[in-house]
Amino acid sequence: MRIHKEGYKILAISLILFIVIFALCWFAMGPIALFISLAILVPLYLFMLRFFRIPSRSIEIDENKVLSPCDGKVVAIEEVFESEYLNTKCIQVSVFMSVWNVHINWYPVSGKVVYSKYHPGKFLVAWEPKSSTLNERTTVALERNDGVKVLFRQIAGFVARRIICTAKAGNSVKQADEVGFIKFGSRVDVLIPLSSKVKVELNQKVAGTQTVLAIIPNK
Repeated sequence: MRIHKEGYKILAISLILFIVIFALCWFAMGPIALFISLAILVPLYLFMLRFFRIPSRSIEIDENKVLSPCDGKVVAIEEVFESEYLNTKCIQVSVFMSVWNVHINWYPVSGKVVYSKYHPGKFLVAWEPKSSTLNERTTVALERNDGVKVLFRQIAGFVARRIICTAKAGNSVKQADEVGFIKFGSRVDVLIPLSSKVKVELNQKVAGTQTVLAIIPNK
């Protein structure tokens, strides 16, 4: 199992801490305490390894398709007015990532990064609609070769406290390339033109780079 670089530090520190705890339990409290600590901390460490895993996936690039930027469950499909950059009505598809999902984020389409901004904010639960505008988040807008713009937001949740985003305005990126990582429960909003044909349903489970969220016709 490959581990994402965002997990290296926390996994190393946790391993050292757990070993210290095991040693203290053995020498200070005996085998029963050691057994209890092993029963609690070993599954916790295995969970952390699973959380930071890099999935092995085959990817089919299609310029007209919008691929899911993350693993999770679709929690919103609605028409909204995007006022930060696009200044127009869009279809918003929101995907919630639980602590059991891979938390790597990928570009949903290919194109040029025309906007990228970090916003400090609150830490409401990620499925709360207001989290899109009130929570800590990053906003990234991409322009395809045909001029169509797609915007997405990485949104921190109640548990998530750190968003990693490598998008920089002016960069050309490819669909399914990694754009960042959100540590623990969180959400990604994808905003697409009203002409798009949505291919997912509410509460549907989706896989990053694998599930087609929508198809955007060429201009």
